Amino acid sequence: MNPDRVTYILALWLFTSCSQDGKAPLDTPTTGEITISVDETFRPVIESEVSTFMSLYHYAKINVKYTSEAEAFSNLLNDSARLIIVTRNLLPDEKKHFDRIKIFPRVIKAGVDAIAFIVNEENTDTNITLSALREIFGGKKRRWEQLNAHSRTGEIKIIFDNKNSGTARYIKEVLCGNSENLPSNTFAVNTNPDVVDYVAKDKNAIGVIGVNWISDGDDPMSLGFLSKVNVMAVASDTSGVVLPEFIQPFQAYIAQKKYPFCRDMLIISREARSGLGTGFAAFVAGDKGQRIILKSGLLPAAMPVRIINLHN
Repeated sequence: MNPDRVTYILALWLFTSCSQDGKAPLDTPTTGEITISVDETFRPVIESEVSTFMSLYHYAKINVKYTSEAEAFSNLLNDSARLIIVTRNLLPDEKKHFDRIKIFPRVIKAGVDAIAFIVNEENTDTNITLSALREIFGGKKRRWEQLNAHSRTGEIKIIFDNKNSGTARYIKEVLCGNSENLPSNTFAVNTNPDVVDYVAKDKNAIGVIGVNWISDGDDPMSLGFLSKVNVMAVASDTSGVVLPEFIQPFQAYIAQKKYPFCRDMLIISREARSGLGTGFAAFVAGDKGQRIILKSGLLPAAMPVRIINLHN
């Protein structure tokens, strides 16, 4: 059976329920109009997913609001977005909210994303260890020369896309021990492209972005960003006996779990029936959607299979 059809049937089975008011639904899995909220980290790949979906289903219209992770969850909770695409699952208080209103959100893992650390193209200090990153983001080291005697001089400026973004939350959890506060040399701009532009102009900056903005080797936008900055390679801490292996956030290293800053790409839907959100989620999780994720440089949750015919 076609993989898309299997995923579609499974999604229908998971999501289908009767309309609460008995009225005919305004949308189906392939028709109608809905609004979804997406973590701005995933904008490049989701733009491709949405445009492909709507080119296949001409009577479907998906309005996408690219925003911070915090706002995406707020939109899901207040029903201004029926579906969100983010990097964390629902928190206990959020689950209790849906329990109270008798809605049971569905969560689908669509892929695996990574965090990339970028520096100015004139900054040759592009290899860094986990311990050094903890010292930078923990505020213990604020100058480049404190990291390495051969590093450039100057105060380190940490640049995020948005103070409420999933990227900022993730770094706090992984590098700052869940601390609510980042060092005073931390600044938030607005979007991931803004981070790239800032780092391209400031020789002392270190930017934190979603790897999707620089992962597609065929996308002129990704190539343009890569021409302006250097992507740092990260090494896990070693005992000193073994030479550290510095790893960049390439797709292969994400798949092999060698790169230390990876996170899930999750679709969370509050649809209580089989509507357009269900159809789009099934598409992204299906063969065509997973191939788009693979093409974008992220890791698909279900690796697309190539069938090769061998002839004597």
